Amino acid sequence: MDIVFINDLRINTIIGIFDWEREVKQTVSLDLEMAHDIRKAAESDDIQYALDYKKVAKRLIEFVGQSEFLLVETMAEKLATIIMTEFGVCWLRLSVSKPGALRGARDVGIRIERGNKNA
Repeated sequence: MDIVFINDLRINTIIGIFDWEREVKQTVSLDLEMAHDIRKAAESDDIQYALDYKKVAKRLIEFVGQSEFLLVETMAEKLATIIMTEFGVCWLRLSVSKPGALRGARDVGIRIERGNKNA
């Protein structure tokens, strides 16, 4: 299976459990790998057969920018559901991180996989 990816998509949002995190937007970074057979798009050179990563990114930016989750785990699950249902993705690997959230670390976060890569 082929992989369409988006790396380091940075979005400002309300995220976190502490009082100060509920008042100040923070940056989250998304890394995303999505299974998609690219052969028909490559053969036809037609975007209608491709997984349009720009549309995916715009949808995620809109959703995350308007969200106010407490946990990155909740955000990741909601994003996975959006990607799989709205864009017909059968498998994905998604990392959600909060750059600078932990002193001494570049970033912290989670990585999830959902779906069947061979579907």
